[in-house]
Amino acid sequence: MKEIRAVLRPNRLHALREALRKIPDFPGLTVMDVKGFTAPALMDNPTIKDDLTDFSGKIMICTLVADGMIDTVTDVIMREGRTGQIGDGLVWVV
Repeated sequence: MKEIRAVLRPNRLHALREALRKIPDFPGLTVMDVKGFTAPALMDNPTIKDDLTDFSGKIMICTLVADGMIDTVTDVIMREGRTGQIGDGLVWVV
């Protein structure tokens, strides 16, 4: 078993939940409200808006899956969680 964690925008949760439910034997999901900020080095030209939106609200999802499900679940999370903006759709396996 492995734990998969990801950080995404709250508006991506519904689509992610629907996609995960389509995976046979998907065990379930825990969702937490979290806040974070983007590393300054990743931003080309930071603006005052960027400074004001530090610690923007995100969600963190956690799930425990069998080893054979890791690739499938992480692929779904990355596909449904990404918006093209820095810091969205971050996924890691513990």
